[in-house]
Amino acid sequence: MFNRSEAVDAGGLMYYGADQADSYRRVAYYVDRILKGTKPAELPVEQPMKFEFVINLKTAKQIGVTIAPEVLARATRIIK
Repeated sequence: MFNRSEAVDAGGLMYYGADQADSYRRVAYYVDRILKGTKPAELPVEQPMKFEFVINLKTAKQIGVTIAPEVLARATRIIK
């Protein structure tokens, strides 16, 4: 398991965590609000709403790990 999806693209086995693109969009929203005069203390704290589950099947095969079909069905992206 890795904390960045890029690690799975580079050969890691799995990633599960917040959708980085969605998180960056939310940051842009906060920057916009602050630049328009809202005090940061007045903005609510948010938790991620979208998550990614990425599996690298090529790596799984190389290390001899079998990923169950039920797990593959839950993946948002599969690298073959």
